[in-house]
Amino acid sequence: MNWNTLYDMQKQLDQYIEEQHKLQPAQHTDQKTLALLVELGELANETRCFKFWSLKGPSERDVILEEYVDGLHFLLSLGLDLGFEYQPKPVSAFHDQTEAFLEMYAKVEAFRLQKGNESYQDMFAAFLRVGETLGMTEPEIMDAYYVKNEKNYKRQEEGY
Repeated sequence: MNWNTLYDMQKQLDQYIEEQHKLQPAQHTDQKTLALLVELGELANETRCFKFWSLKGPSERDVILEEYVDGLHFLLSLGLDLGFEYQPKPVSAFHDQTEAFLEMYAKVEAFRLQKGNESYQDMFAAFLRVGETLGMTEPEIMDAYYVKNEKNYKRQEEGY
């Protein structure tokens, strides 16, 4: 995965949003952390992996992928705010999506309590593990990120 490209794109989007809304850079870490949790919940809801009581299947793959990259936007933005970049390392996927989501929630909470590089790396790795359990490929994620990034600019221009 070309993380430098994604961080650069996210940095440009963050700066654009800050300029549009007259915000101070890196002043919204807690809000972005909550936004990441919300996006993670939306992603879990689309996968329906925890809905043992329902016979309805997951949403279409493109819907799930879009929710995933919504979370990636906030994950990258948090790293930029605090001066951290993901350092790729081997990650092993969970066999169970529910377990992967619960682990991700735990890693986000650990990051919220101690906003250090180690907790950021752990959170990012857990996020990638969620993607692996969903069968997402790097090219899919990159392409979806590009599309959603462009959509986010349009939303800002439209007063989203």
